[in-house]
Amino acid sequence: MFKEMRSHKIGIVFIFFLLGSFFVFSKVRAQELVYDAPVISKAEVLEVLREEKRNIPGLNVEAEYQTLRVKILEGEQLGKEITLENDYQNLQKGEEFYLMRTVSSVNGKDQYSVSEPYRLPVLYFFIGLFVLCVLVFGGIQGIRGLISLIGSLLFIVYVLLPAILHGYSPVLVSIGVSSIIILIGSYITHGFNKTTTAAVLGMIITIILTGCLAYAAVKYTRLSGFESEESVYLNFDTRGSIDFSGLLLGGIMIGVLGVLYDVAIGQAISVEELFRAGPQLSKSTIYKRAIRIGREHIGALVNTLAIAYVGASLPLLLLFYSSKADVVLTLNKEIFATEIIRIIIGSIGLILAVPISTFIAVWILVKQDDDTPSKKHFKRA
Repeated sequence: MFKEMRSHKIGIVFIFFLLGSFFVFSKVRAQELVYDAPVISKAEVLEVLREEKRNIPGLNVEAEYQTLRVKILEGEQLGKEITLENDYQNLQKGEEFYLMRTVSSVNGKDQYSVSEPYRLPVLYFFIGLFVLCVLVFGGIQGIRGLISLIGSLLFIVYVLLPAILHGYSPVLVSIGVSSIIILIGSYITHGFNKTTTAAVLGMIITIILTGCLAYAAVKYTRLSGFESEESVYLNFDTRGSIDFSGLLLGGIMIGVLGVLYDVAIGQAISVEELFRAGPQLSKSTIYKRAIRIGREHIGALVNTLAIAYVGASLPLLLLFYSSKADVVLTLNKEIFATEIIRIIIGSIGLILAVPISTFIAVWILVKQDDDTPSKKHFKRA
């Protein structure tokens, strides 16, 4: 009983310590960025005046152009009707969209263009469908998972992002936020018990090891972190105050966090159920059988992780494939080397999580008295 109470106390201390860290970090404010931002407002298509195809200047490629009469639905120009050309996405009569207004530096006149279609109603529908599926098929665990997800997003938005923009080390901040997400998410979803504690310890150790491997990989492959346009724009906006190689490291660790969580919890529960089913089994036997389960999990998850990264980079892969570029030179490019490192380091982290989480779970959960093990020796906190 004393050990069970101590397990609860350890979990509670962890939570309060990390919540304190959250409030400290939440006071960090991002640097003020200077933007020459255009004005974005919602508008509605009143009439499609003309549709035609034109060649893009300098390229032998046709693109569709529309001439639209639209009405502005919000802002200081509410109710104003204008005519503009649209070469972004074809819009239909009655469709709402976001209109971008800029002021010409030459003559000071307003210039209008289509910014984005109005997607929010469809997004809200699918978010609602997701929540409904979680509630119907996930039950109380699904509700806890949603709360955990919301908490994780809050930490990323109000702690991780402001801290990085303020100039803190992206690596240290990412490790800290990852640990907070692991702790709070795990205990909210699965409760304060020894099984959760075993999984949490396994995840934290794995995250630290994965961070060390990612640091070595990024350093020795000389990745700068400027593989995307977003990184270049962000560097200009923050006047070079962010360590982008460190940001790349943080992104790798945050990216592997979700799948790592699945592995660690799965292994801890496997150990728990094996001991419940066979309390006469030794620790080494339970460890070997749990590892057998973990190996099957590894095969599926590594494949899932790699295919997910490939799917996200599919347009880029098609671009290089169609260019018939040399394979060796292509792999050496930073944009490809970065994705390879993401996949490899993430996969190594998943593989390490299995033996680490299993060992810790066996150490914490499997309690045997000399040579007379019994079910009574396993008590879930």
